[in-house]
Amino acid sequence: MSRFLSTCLLGFVALLCVSTLPAVARPAQEATVASGLIIGFKEVDEERAWRRADRGPWASERERARKSWDRSARRDRERVTRLAKESGVALAGVGEAGNAHLLRFDRPLKGQALDRAMRRLRLHPEVAWVEPDVLVPRQQLAPGAPNDTLYGLQWHLQPLDNLTNFASLNMPAAWTIRNGSPVVVAVVDSGVRFDHPDLAGRLLPGYDLVSEIAVANDGDGRDADASDPGDWVSPSEAGQGLFQFCDPSPSLWHGTFIAGQIAAASNNAAGVVGLNWGASVLPVRVSGKCGALVSDLLDGLRWAAGLPVAGVPANNTPARVINLSFGGDAPCSQAYQDTINEVTDAGALVVVAAGNGLPIGHPTLTRPADCSRVMAVAAVRRDGAKASYSNFGPKVALAAPGGSTESNPNNLLVSTDNGGSTIPAGNSYGYKQGTSFSAPQATGVASLMLGINPALTPAQLIDRMKTGARGHALDMGRNTCSATHPGVCNCTVGTCGAGLLDAERSLQLAAGPAAVIVQLGRVEPGSVISLDGRQSVAIGGSTIVSHQWQQTQGTAVVLTNASTSLSGTTLITEGTYVFRLTVVDDLGRTGTDTVQVVAAMPPPPAGGGGSSSLFWGLSLWAWVVGVLVAQRRATGHWGRRT
Repeated sequence: MSRFLSTCLLGFVALLCVSTLPAVARPAQEATVASGLIIGFKEVDEERAWRRADRGPWASERERARKSWDRSARRDRERVTRLAKESGVALAGVGEAGNAHLLRFDRPLKGQALDRAMRRLRLHPEVAWVEPDVLVPRQQLAPGAPNDTLYGLQWHLQPLDNLTNFASLNMPAAWTIRNGSPVVVAVVDSGVRFDHPDLAGRLLPGYDLVSEIAVANDGDGRDADASDPGDWVSPSEAGQGLFQFCDPSPSLWHGTFIAGQIAAASNNAAGVVGLNWGASVLPVRVSGKCGALVSDLLDGLRWAAGLPVAGVPANNTPARVINLSFGGDAPCSQAYQDTINEVTDAGALVVVAAGNGLPIGHPTLTRPADCSRVMAVAAVRRDGAKASYSNFGPKVALAAPGGSTESNPNNLLVSTDNGGSTIPAGNSYGYKQGTSFSAPQATGVASLMLGINPALTPAQLIDRMKTGARGHALDMGRNTCSATHPGVCNCTVGTCGAGLLDAERSLQLAAGPAAVIVQLGRVEPGSVISLDGRQSVAIGGSTIVSHQWQQTQGTAVVLTNASTSLSGTTLITEGTYVFRLTVVDDLGRTGTDTVQVVAAMPPPPAGGGGSSSLFWGLSLWAWVVGVLVAQRRATGHWGRRT
């Protein structure tokens, strides 16, 4: 033993050996099955500039962006391959996960094998962070939802009634303002049944981005067929391999139900009514059996927004609103947030379900509902109370009807469905409940707002829908929602968002002017910046009569020409600054937008030279030594496995 330690106690390597031992000796956590690793690289400004540089006379900005993405994707795949080899991680392939990078294992890993692979990559000097590529569930049906044929009315779309229908969206009043908008809405989900008669003429071709054949359940990987083949999990599959945490379940036709909520054919004397009578639904299939791999889901978000995805044809019909009814068992990760940021910057609003089944005592949303810049929607019952299954928390934007089994089955939501319990059977209509189905209502209303005012940004859509929300219901016989009362309860602004979604008010607010600011990024301290709001627009024949800039965050600075569309200032100190522009039209209606800019010195050049590579090699060797020590302690034999 002393001879072994003498080889380890050399300078700082000794510290690495000692610091590694406790982590290795800890008991293994619950085994998560991963098909690969999602990796974030450390990058310096020079590398970011290389990625964004123009390198040819492209026909359009869209073509330039795609060529740049393909070029950097090839480069990063080579980089991941090299990192895997240097780290001793066996791989079957490389790819992308939204804005991050994907290393596919040659076989699924879990437990200590997965932990070792992640540690090896994290020790590499070029790696900023690593997370496992796991299956995440779409939001399941909340318990108690039957699968019956159509027999009721869509109560959640009816006129507001404070006695019997407190949570209604009040759609008839909204439809007098706008009943249809030719806006592309993406449903990033399980695909759709293209042959459903109530979706005829409403569906774009879409794409299938499910890469794992076992999950896809259609016999192949990514392809141009976004139809839903069924996502049932048989008893023999449940609890095995990637499906380790899945229970046996029938096919849910999840994406088909959501597509009908948003845009089912209307005024056709059959079936159900969609919120937007003129929308085009872009089905982006990312999930199959048991859910979706994180990498597929993030690529699906990028593709839906018209951003390039390596190896996939360009999406020529990018969505302005994206519905994402998925849950998660972890906080928002860097991979999620980076992708959501780029999708939002591309002009697409991401609407997500708050989630079902919040654990008692832990009122914390999980990804994607806890990510920044998304619109998280909680579910309420017909009487306005929070539905028993709905998650909640301070990051929820607002609430919308999600269906419930209280009182009678007519409190459920009805939409397009399929009768097959495994493979597709007859097209039908079904009843369901869950936050999966409250989110599409906000998606549909947002698409109608864009028909009125296409200049609205994702942030402005969220702000105006929150401003137009009605107050939450209050019943003195119910508890206020909290960690100790997470079931049926009275919502508050801090638990279920700004209020109840009101379609009429939201559409009225869409008609106001839109403040549009040219986005800024990162600059060095001492830089002079321009605050450019000249792209702001008024609609309906109105004109903008005033502009007003103000600072809302950061060290106080002096704004020049603060009452004009083009202002400016000097950012003397390091820090994050936020500025707001308010515009007013000739009818007295207002619109606002904000812009953030970070003043910071550029980081020092990243590693890659001999010193950091040497440090990484010594760190990796020290970690291996620590593993050997742990095995020695556990078994009493060096180099022997049990």
